[in-house]
Amino acid sequence: QVQLVESGGGLVQAGGSLRLSCVASGRTSIIYAMGWFRQAPGKEREFVATINQSGGLTNYADSVKGRLTISRDNAKNAVYLQMNTLKPEDTAVYYCAAGLTASAWTSAYNYWGQGTQVTVSS
Repeated sequence: QVQLVESGGGLVQAGGSLRLSCVASGRTSIIYAMGWFRQAPGKEREFVATINQSGGLTNYADSVKGRLTISRDNAKNAVYLQMNTLKPEDTAVYYCAAGLTASAWTSAYNYWGQGTQVTVSS
């Protein structure tokens, strides 16, 4: 089992920045691909970004390209999401997830965190 804990969410004005962190514990001997997803009220969970096990491959949703950056530190069992130039439509609960394949599909991930709220005011 792997436990994932997100942090770093909060309230920020449009145009501002936040850095989300996700730390894994438990069975961390296996290095997983990691993803960030988000879910706004009344909407389905959607893909934001993913990174493979080595960190050499990343992929982003079109809506966040150029503004959000995913990275990881395997020595710390951590993955990060640097969020710049935030927009009100970025408001959502952000979840990190771990799986064997870097993918935009939620079904590819075996473990999920509890989420952290990001609110962007206009």
